[in-house]
Amino acid sequence: MKRLVIGILAHVDAGKTTLSEGMLYRAGETRRLGRVDHGDAFLDTYALERERGITIFSKQALLHLDGAEITLLDTPGHVDFSTEMERTLQVLDYAVLVVSGTDGVQSHTETLWRLLERYRVPTFLFVNKLDLPGADRGALLAEVQARLDGGCADFGADRPRGALEESVALCSEELMERYLEAGALEDGEIAEAVAKRRVFPCFFGSALRLEGVDAFLAGLARYTREPPRREAFGAKVYKIGWDEQGVRLTYLKVTGGSLRVKAAVSGSREGEPWEEKVNQLRVYAGAKFRTVEEALPGMVCAAAGLSRTRPGEGLGAEPDSELPSLRPVLGYRVELPRGVDAHTALTRFRRLEEEDPQLHVVWNEALQELHVQLMGEVQLEVLGRLVRERFGMEVGFGQGSILYRETISSTVEGVGHYEPLRHYAEVHLLLEPGERGSGLRFASACREDDLDRNWQRLILTHLEEKTHPGVLTGSPITDMKITLAAGRAHQKHTEGGDFRQATYRAVRQGLRRAESVLLEPWYDFRLELPSEAVGRAMSDLQRMGGSFAPPETEGDRSVLTGSAPVSEMRGYQMEVTGYTRGRGRLSCSLRGYEPCHNAEEVIAAAGYDCDADLDNPADSVFCAHGAGFLVKWDEVPAHMHLESVLDAPKEPAGIPGERAFERRAADYCAMVAEDRELLEIFERTYGPIRRDPRKAFRPVRREPARRPPSQPPKGLDGPEYLLVDGYNIIFAWDDLNTLAQENLDAARGRLVDLLCNYRGFRQCEVIVVFDAYRVKGNPGEVERMHNISVVYTKEAETADMYIEKVTRELGKHNRVRVATSDALEQLIILGHGALRISADAFREEVAQVEQAIREYLESGGTAAR
Repeated sequence: MKRLVIGILAHVDAGKTTLSEGMLYRAGETRRLGRVDHGDAFLDTYALERERGITIFSKQALLHLDGAEITLLDTPGHVDFSTEMERTLQVLDYAVLVVSGTDGVQSHTETLWRLLERYRVPTFLFVNKLDLPGADRGALLAEVQARLDGGCADFGADRPRGALEESVALCSEELMERYLEAGALEDGEIAEAVAKRRVFPCFFGSALRLEGVDAFLAGLARYTREPPRREAFGAKVYKIGWDEQGVRLTYLKVTGGSLRVKAAVSGSREGEPWEEKVNQLRVYAGAKFRTVEEALPGMVCAAAGLSRTRPGEGLGAEPDSELPSLRPVLGYRVELPRGVDAHTALTRFRRLEEEDPQLHVVWNEALQELHVQLMGEVQLEVLGRLVRERFGMEVGFGQGSILYRETISSTVEGVGHYEPLRHYAEVHLLLEPGERGSGLRFASACREDDLDRNWQRLILTHLEEKTHPGVLTGSPITDMKITLAAGRAHQKHTEGGDFRQATYRAVRQGLRRAESVLLEPWYDFRLELPSEAVGRAMSDLQRMGGSFAPPETEGDRSVLTGSAPVSEMRGYQMEVTGYTRGRGRLSCSLRGYEPCHNAEEVIAAAGYDCDADLDNPADSVFCAHGAGFLVKWDEVPAHMHLESVLDAPKEPAGIPGERAFERRAADYCAMVAEDRELLEIFERTYGPIRRDPRKAFRPVRREPARRPPSQPPKGLDGPEYLLVDGYNIIFAWDDLNTLAQENLDAARGRLVDLLCNYRGFRQCEVIVVFDAYRVKGNPGEVERMHNISVVYTKEAETADMYIEKVTRELGKHNRVRVATSDALEQLIILGHGALRISADAFREEVAQVEQAIREYLESGGTAAR
């Protein structure tokens, strides 16, 4: 028996619940046909649903067709409860989209279609209310093909099999080839095309009169197939609820293996792993349920005993779902009754938030107020009713406000530095504007040679863990890509909290430097009204700052479609009802966030002061003379230790990497010189340091090579030396490492050639050292190859030991650098007054030298060296 989970979706008043009732009745699952308008629908179990005639919470029921057990999930149709519907999409095998035959494809219908496409849910369509005047089957089919997908095909029961197969064959080239070869299409081929979302079967009828329902049920049984199931246990949580006795229920779909009572289930929440046992498994049908000992793949059930699950969480082998794309757009202040303290109310609202994660509960510490964020006023009414029935609290709500967002218009670099005494972290972030609706994306482009991978992961965690406020109104930022471009840690004094401070400050500093844009939520609307009222409606929409297409006129009625700010559309339905005398109808669906139409007015009304927001500073903390001091955000670039990733100065021609080298040397040695504890370690281990490393690496600007190469740079006692740990470099550079796998001698020769070119161009002494300590009886060897020295160490002497010895001697009167990625050498090299350069950084220098040489040769020897 194949098990399927099928959800029913629709725009409000399209007849979705009526179709569900008809399907259950015709499948023999219910004895009588419930009706929404009579308040006795089988799936409307909540009192407010029966009163208002709308679905508020998703419900489930079971029905059995030919060889199939179908779990039917009825979802809310009202736009205010779209998040409840979107969570349900995560567990569907198939969806049924109901379209009203009198209203056609509404703006919310298109929103539902985009969500089905996003979650890749195969979809059937049922065009309802064809018994009412004005419903034209052919026109409706053309409309769904034009506005939804060209793969929508007529599967009506009155269509001959040949005509149906021809329509299906037109939906894809693959189906057309099969149809032309065989002259027909098998049911399995059609079912496969439906599962791959290439064909969308359309059925027509009237759910209230049960017309077309039998054909629709037969089509579901015939053209669906059970998706493949994994053997390992997996389940997806889509809802959290509570029964009348206060038992917490986790609604989930088993996607693989099986789930038994008393089985242990594990997961993680806020980074902390948890493991709990399932006490009971319930399979619901409307308001009633039956208990089962085991839930098999494809079954939807409610598990009791799990206290830490959350909607969208994957259990076992099932991954977590993406965050819902629909977000709340309105905010309200909660007015608490006398005798109820804020802490108690917050705890109770948090419980409701757990059931519906898109109900955002916010505690304003400064105002000592409780706020809720949700989709609309109908959801607000339901929330007040739930609080009263569940907790016995009669709460009120203040006047609603729009939830704004902020983004940026161009790419900027944000820098955060945090260095009070015995702490150190610096973070450089690249903030780039993203597409509308893309949210926040985080990435890292920082090299691990510059910042360890663990620190990079920590920075990305800090970026994701916080809602970062903008600088215009303090609203959350969105539609940006934030990339970790560079960072620096201290070997001893950096702690995790240091990078949290630096990361937050880098985001804030970048926002202060950027040109910010205020965003507000917009609705897509469809306004149906008498033709004589079109002029009034167009005038209103222009006043609201909205945009719309030319009106479509059908007889004495017209239709306006377009988009407008949510702030202006609130309450407009009442105005429409008034000036059309009840004959106008407005339907809206959330479009997303767009630039605010009255940004200056909103910013002024918000009165947000960036500098007064002490919880979100943009300034940085630096250290000098053993004490930390604050640097204003606009002065940070003049103090930062790393170069800017956007405004890095160009290197002088002929001296590749010179300025970068000098900056790295100055920064590194300044940091070491300030760290007295590290210097004490040097002295205890290697004896007193007689020279100041800062003087040894005093940045000296080298003029282009107009002076004789033999003349040393002014201010230095001796020539500059570069010591290269040969095998360390070979195995660190990808090209040399690959060559070494085939022929180590060839790799050594290639490195020597590169170093010869480097030495000839940079005019520094180069010594490359290769390990030969394992060669028994080896006395060691030093040979001059072209213009560099090549050293093979003697028996029992490693390259590290040789480099340490030579650095100690040469460092007394010369500038010495050591090219290696061996971190163990760092303290020793530094203690002798030398500077370590990583393998990756040295690779860049060599590449720059090679490029400069090529340019010099191509210019006929006239380019500046």
